[in-house]
Amino acid sequence: MIHVVAVITAKPGMREAILQHFRANVPAVLAEPDCVEYCPAIDTAPALPIQTKYGPDTFLAIEKWDSLDALKAHAATPHMVAYAGKVKDMIAGRVIHILSPA
Repeated sequence: MIHVVAVITAKPGMREAILQHFRANVPAVLAEPDCVEYCPAIDTAPALPIQTKYGPDTFLAIEKWDSLDALKAHAATPHMVAYAGKVKDMIAGRVIHILSPA
C-alpha cells in the first residue's frame, strides 16, 4: 500500500477553481484499478487549538494506491494529464509526500 499526501497551494483566490477541476476528476481516478482512496481535504474550522492550519489557498490530496506502480500509472493517465493542463496556471506550489505504512 502506498499513501500520498499532496499539499497543493493555489495562487491567491484560486483554490476553489482548482478544487472544482479536482472534484470533476475524482470519478475517473477512483475508477483506476488500483486506486483505494482519492479525495481533497481542507482545514477544519473551528478546530482544536493545537491545529496548524494550511490556510485559505491550500488543500491536500489524500490518496492510497495498491502499489508504487499503480501511482506511476495514475500520473500518466489521460485524465490526469488533462487535469494538470487545466490547473497549472492556478497553482503557486505543491509538495508531494509518498509514504509507506509503518
